[in-house]
Amino acid sequence: MARTAGVDEAGRGPLAGPVVAAAVILPDGEFAGLADSKTLSESARRRLAGEIRIRAVAWALAVVSPGDIDRLNILQATMLGMQQAVARLAPQPGLVLVDGNRCPALVLPARAIVGGDASEPAISAASILAKVARDQLMVTLDEVHPGYGFAQHKGYPTAAHRAALERLGPCIAHRQSFAPVRRAMAARTALTGDRTLR
Repeated sequence: MARTAGVDEAGRGPLAGPVVAAAVILPDGEFAGLADSKTLSESARRRLAGEIRIRAVAWALAVVSPGDIDRLNILQATMLGMQQAVARLAPQPGLVLVDGNRCPALVLPARAIVGGDASEPAISAASILAKVARDQLMVTLDEVHPGYGFAQHKGYPTAAHRAALERLGPCIAHRQSFAPVRRAMAARTALTGDRTLR
């Protein structure tokens, strides 16, 4: 029987860090606790991510760097990540369900579902894996680039993050094509004449 994969991403809105896509084929039967990752606590997401990795028929992740986001734009970077995650599934699914209103270019049949991360268990599972993986990457980036608070806000444009951007200027983990980062870079260059990223 052809399997169905769910696909979702995490990290479209942040000013820093990668976008992470996940694809998951769930086993037949009930998988309790799955929901849109944004509605779950961090501890619940981490617990469920561990269960998904163990119980899934297949799962895969793809990470698209800030540099590729700047080169492609965030929408195309997200589509690329989804393509890569699906391509890494073994076995390959017969149908791909994608959260949102558009599908990446795939060789497999695919359907976009608005709100699918809340209504389709396989998409919920992908949402959880992508969110947990991205959060872990941002904690690592916090160690590499201290002072920005990446471990706390995960690169999203919080007041604390914006203040750190103004104080420190952007680092190489920031998405230079995003307007707040461009403004911070311009302000730093105007003050110091230095365009080097930390």
